[in-house]
Amino acid sequence: MSTVARLPEADPLYAQPRSERPLYATGMLLDAQDFSDEQTYHRVQLARAMAFLAGGGTLAGLRVTHQAATAGPNAQPEEIRVEPGLAVDRLGRLIELPRPACLRLQRWYDTRNAVDGADTLRQAAYGSLNRFLSARAIADAALPAAVPIPTRAVVADVFLRFVACPRGLTPSFADGPFDALNAVATSRVRDAYELLLLPRAGLDDAYDGLPAAPGAGVIGDPAAAADVRHAALQNAVLAAYAASGRSGNAGQLAPLPEQPNGLDPTAVFIGRVLVPVAAGDPPVRDGSGVLVDNWRRRFIPSASLLAQWIGI
Repeated sequence: MSTVARLPEADPLYAQPRSERPLYATGMLLDAQDFSDEQTYHRVQLARAMAFLAGGGTLAGLRVTHQAATAGPNAQPEEIRVEPGLAVDRLGRLIELPRPACLRLQRWYDTRNAVDGADTLRQAAYGSLNRFLSARAIADAALPAAVPIPTRAVVADVFLRFVACPRGLTPSFADGPFDALNAVATSRVRDAYELLLLPRAGLDDAYDGLPAAPGAGVIGDPAAAADVRHAALQNAVLAAYAASGRSGNAGQLAPLPEQPNGLDPTAVFIGRVLVPVAAGDPPVRDGSGVLVDNWRRRFIPSASLLAQWIGI
């Protein structure tokens, strides 16, 4: 049984195909591509509805936490842990973590240190860290017993992206050497995920690398009159069909402000991690508490939660 993830581009939805459904007739010869196209049509319709109704972001769960290393018989390594949950990516695909997912922080740090002589970590280490945090994270850090904002830290972001994992093999006609006696093909594809922790170089006062604040540039000033906000909302709907999200525009999905160069543009930002370091070169961890900011991701509250919020 294979569980090797396919490249993101292998998913037909990544190409943002046009909505074309197979049309059958009695006596028509069908092959595997016809059945794949049937699935793709329905997946595209559902995904595009999710993408435009909800947008990319967190539907439920997916809290990011830091777990310190423990000693003793049941010793555990230091981890960045993501709790189970559900997200929607920019193509409208559901990404589900059915159980906690972990990244070993010290191993990640040591690997980054070794790959390029710590150059990436060096560029991702900053002081004056309030400018790279959400307002809620800054307020929470001031509470008693909370992890304080470090004086200097490596800034890294947690992303979640959709991947498809082929699973199971079944006998099939040979493809290639047609005299093969053991021809098999993948019989199932599991919708799965990949968890990424990326150091963030290139941040400054003008660019914090975070998602846009909720409502920014969409519904106008919250203090404005109701008719002004209503007009702003109508204008936002008319302008919402962005060129990079249209069907048939393969490879035209523009990166979001929070996505570093080279990252899959469908990856979903779910949190920011500050790893405290000393003021040295290369940066060395100073042993202080790791701070996690969960609050600048895009949240997609369910209709039931919104109803509770407004009291209906």
